[in-house]
Amino acid sequence: MTPTQLRKPRRVAVLSVHTSPLEQPGTGDAGGMNVYITETATRMAQRGIAVEVFTRATSSGLPPVAELAPGVLVRHVSAGPFEGLDRAELPAELCGFTAGVLRAEARHEPGYYDLVHSHYWLSGQVGWLTRKRWGVPLVHTAHTLAKVKNAALAAGDTPEPRERVIGEQQIVDEADRLIANTDVEAAQLVSLYDADPEKVDIIAPGVDLERFRPGGRHAARRRLGIAPDAVVFAFVGRIQPLKAPDVLLRAVAALLARGEIARERLVVLVAGGPSGTGLEQPAALQDLAVALDITDVVRFLPPQSGEALADVYRAADTVAVPSHNESFGLVALEAQACGTPVVAAAVGGLPVAVADGFSGLLVAGHATDDWADTLGRLAMSPVLRAQLAAGAVQHAHRFSWDRTTDALIAGYIDADHALRYSLARAEVAV
Repeated sequence: MTPTQLRKPRRVAVLSVHTSPLEQPGTGDAGGMNVYITETATRMAQRGIAVEVFTRATSSGLPPVAELAPGVLVRHVSAGPFEGLDRAELPAELCGFTAGVLRAEARHEPGYYDLVHSHYWLSGQVGWLTRKRWGVPLVHTAHTLAKVKNAALAAGDTPEPRERVIGEQQIVDEADRLIANTDVEAAQLVSLYDADPEKVDIIAPGVDLERFRPGGRHAARRRLGIAPDAVVFAFVGRIQPLKAPDVLLRAVAALLARGEIARERLVVLVAGGPSGTGLEQPAALQDLAVALDITDVVRFLPPQSGEALADVYRAADTVAVPSHNESFGLVALEAQACGTPVVAAAVGGLPVAVADGFSGLLVAGHATDDWADTLGRLAMSPVLRAQLAAGAVQHAHRFSWDRTTDALIAGYIDADHALRYSLARAEVAV
């Protein structure tokens, strides 16, 4: 069968149980996954594929259906109480959520959805049940994996539960296609979950190169009230142990103790809100700043979006991504697209998102002295920063959401073809 004979889906059901693409990334459970769904769904619609995103309703005031973009609908499914539940409480609501998805499909003629794409393991549990009911392919993106997270826990963080490990295994066994962000994640799916390598597609996330682009650093600093000659480090993301913003604060305190940076010139921007286990102690990072005696140099900002987020990236000399685990690291890519070098932990997909020595610097581990050394090296070397800034823009341009979307659609077509071929063989056998 030639590519022209393969069938592009007309309508895709996207499952995002625990977080809505309408939510602001950077707080609660909203993060890179929200950006991923929004960007790819919007571009699929532009390519003639209608997308309906199913997510759990967290308020009685939400409309049953909302338009995210032309051709993209968000369906709020009632499942459990109308309030924000912790992710640990959501498995108990999956039956109700699944029933709501099936009811929505039942209002239409059979074959209304051509494919299901589930995001995160909670959605995957719903995905493989709807796949069986509708007889359509299931494509799944894990975003994070329990076994990987548990092997790289931050101090004091809570391990992922056994029910998640079992649930992820069920999804890997049932899905027609698994989307991995990097070859590292693909290898983890195969080695840790015994995934069929032939069913794993490696598709890197992208970056909005129109929104995130080099711009006026002085103008960005002026809007943020930062002196033109300041040394600026930034952290952007959810405030939780997994993302390790404490690593940046400890490194900054070490730099000040060494006297390598004048205190009056240093600014540390932390943009984001509590999330995950960070919700248990929402002020923990502020308390750490007090304990380290650096409250005068640290500025806590709420989650940023649009041009305000780009301003944070552009205003910084360096953006730190010290996570204990990242399947990819969209923040690193966005910062580099703005021309800002990134210092990142050499974990997960970050060595793909950051080209070590070309667009930023990778740090092995999370030791305070190692991070202080690397941040100090960049802060003290304008030449190195300029070289990495140029490389950052070049590296970011290797990625785009258009490229990601086109690769996903190709994966959808392959998954549909494989399922139809399998069904045809089964009919012949009978």
